[in-house]
Amino acid sequence: MMQLNRRVLLADDDIEVRAGVEDLLSPLGLEVLHAETGTQALAIARERLDQLHLLVLDFHMPGCNGLDVFTSLRSTPGLRVPPCILYSGEATELVRSKALDLGAWAFLRKPVQPAELRSEVMRALRNAG
Repeated sequence: MMQLNRRVLLADDDIEVRAGVEDLLSPLGLEVLHAETGTQALAIARERLDQLHLLVLDFHMPGCNGLDVFTSLRSTPGLRVPPCILYSGEATELVRSKALDLGAWAFLRKPVQPAELRSEVMRALRNAG
């Protein structure tokens, strides 16, 4: 597997999901930073955005949801925001369309298939350069 040596911010309020996603991404050479809430994800992203290569955000989290985190970062003038993959178990087509219209790289349905997540992560990182 290609070693990317890139940093990903992973935000999900479910610790088991975060551990599972990290297990999927670590073999790709990705360092994974964890956030438990949307508010925490936003704080980490604002502090370390220049060091992040990808955002992987759960849609439903305490504080603010993953789409709120992404749109807040995107609305900051002059800020380079890395690609964002959102996922949710309760995603409607309307929410998915809105996320993609606002510039999200992908919107995946939980439970996310490991191969699909890895594939989208690799595509997003290659596209980001």
